[in-house]
Amino acid sequence: MRKTRKTSAKAAAPEAVDLLVRGGTVLSLDAENSIYGDGAVALRGDRIVAVGPRRELERRCRARRVLDCAGRLILPGLVNAHTHAPMTLFRGVSDDQELLTWLQKYMFPLEARFVSPEFVRWGARLACWEMIASGTTTFADGYFFEEEVAKAADEAGLRAVPGQGIFDVPTPDARNAAEGLARAERFLADWQGHPRVTPALCPHSCYTVAPETFGKIRQLAARYGALVMTHLAESQGELAMVRERYGTTPVRHLAACGALDANLTVAHCVWLDDEEIGLLAARGVGVVHCAESNMKLASGVAPVPRMLEAGVALGLGTDGPASNNDLDMFGEMATVAKLHKVHTLDPTALPAETVLRLATRGGAAALHMESEIGSLEPGKKADLIVVSAEGPNALPAYNPASQLVYATRAEAVETVVVDGRILMERRWLRTLDTEAIRRHAARFARRITAALPD
Repeated sequence: MRKTRKTSAKAAAPEAVDLLVRGGTVLSLDAENSIYGDGAVALRGDRIVAVGPRRELERRCRARRVLDCAGRLILPGLVNAHTHAPMTLFRGVSDDQELLTWLQKYMFPLEARFVSPEFVRWGARLACWEMIASGTTTFADGYFFEEEVAKAADEAGLRAVPGQGIFDVPTPDARNAAEGLARAERFLADWQGHPRVTPALCPHSCYTVAPETFGKIRQLAARYGALVMTHLAESQGELAMVRERYGTTPVRHLAACGALDANLTVAHCVWLDDEEIGLLAARGVGVVHCAESNMKLASGVAPVPRMLEAGVALGLGTDGPASNNDLDMFGEMATVAKLHKVHTLDPTALPAETVLRLATRGGAAALHMESEIGSLEPGKKADLIVVSAEGPNALPAYNPASQLVYATRAEAVETVVVDGRILMERRWLRTLDTEAIRRHAARFARRITAALPD
């Protein structure tokens, strides 16, 4: 008599996870651009454990908490790779100006008068509120008193790369470059090793920071393994100033200073020639495109298609809310996609899928953080957003990327998760006192308004 072979191994026990986000369309933004129509993402602690079909993950995982997202889109959190968060309190103060006029006549004097730790604290909290509400989970910042930006990001639960501003001229938090460097070193030492806040250095530009100061910044960054962020080739006024002082272009000037390397992230890069684009790609420099700010200040249109073709690590940023005037990455995506079509007279330029990747994986790469964030993949940080797809502007839905880039507004963001922690759920913000932020913003607005010239 033939015996039936028995299976001795028991079925594998379900894997314990902290949160299962299930039932929506999952856009992983991984290398294969995997999309799961009825998908799920499993999170344990601060990491993603699994991404895939809902039924498969429900069999495989036993979740402590389940978040049902039927009829919604689940995607990586957006990366705002360049901004000046505390400048929310200067939003709308001086619009319709050229860049250098805006900086020298309005922004620098206002900053000298009003920027303080308290100003930065409440401006950064307001920015964190706005970014969470619009689906940003990681932002890179450059300003003064950056320890206050770091604290605000920490209490809000966001992931941040705050860069301590460094100038050769007096600033609100330093009388000269030496003081700025000393402050920057304290900042790096105090915040090094934080799980979500990555301290960085932010020399303003090559027309406000001398070559010898850039050299000292590079040495400091090397000691701490810190990222360096700066503005580069933003306007024709900058080009003229650098040409007059150094006889070259901003990109070539930084290359001559030894600052153009894979530890650098530069914002704008509007005025580049092909050789400079090749330099940025070959040196591994991250670039951040800030389309709306460049448009508003009439700085020009960055050669984004050419940079992508050359292999530049490129992300998107809003720039500061005094020159944009918001921190809405959904609005930025829509502008980027349309701007380059009309600028090149090519409707195929920067399709929606490309722009969505620029706002997620691209921003991560530009900040040299692509191994940790920017896509929904096992082992990466547990940063994701859930976006409603049930509003009238979301119906009917044919292509998720097209829907997100061309039709979605910030208000469609329902739930935001960073490091496995829910910061906003069904539009309820959990981590910030929004009424206190509103009161302090109004208080600063009254003071600033009274100081403005007639």
